Amino acid sequence: YKEPKRMVEDISALGLRHVGYGIPTDLFGPFVTGCVQVVRMLTDNDAAEEAFRWSLNLISRMLTRVINEGSTIVMKAINMNSAKMLKKAVGCAPRGKRAIWMLNIQVGTQSISPLMWAIETGSLESAKAIIQDLLTIRADRDRYYYGMDIMFERH
Repeated sequence: YKEPKRMVEDISALGLRHVGYGIPTDLFGPFVTGCVQVVRMLTDNDAAEEAFRWSLNLISRMLTRVINEGSTIVMKAINMNSAKMLKKAVGCAPRGKRAIWMLNIQVGTQSISPLMWAIETGSLESAKAIIQDLLTIRADRDRYYYGMDIMFERH
């Protein structure tokens, strides 16, 4: 409570990890209710209980916002560990944004790399598809390009 900016960043980082775990946001309400009921059994102080409820509700709303903003189709494909879903997901990316979709998800000041998340969680089929897609040489009317440079800038 003494460093609210840092706390918001920490909660946002936690929310992005929840995106990677595929946590549904509709579970936050019952979780908060359960936590408040436990505190109610441990204390008779109504003010403390209300403060705890208010704090958890605030954190719950922040996590829900981060999860909703960070739940991209690329992350959903990684959670399913499906190369086919991943190819379909990045297939809708606008030109020039394809690599970014696979290398960076930003919510507020926090970011997560879908590629690193796929590797760390063992979604190796998705990770392989991302690396292959990034290293595929593509062309438009003006130039040739591929995602090696941006991949090494990010990682």
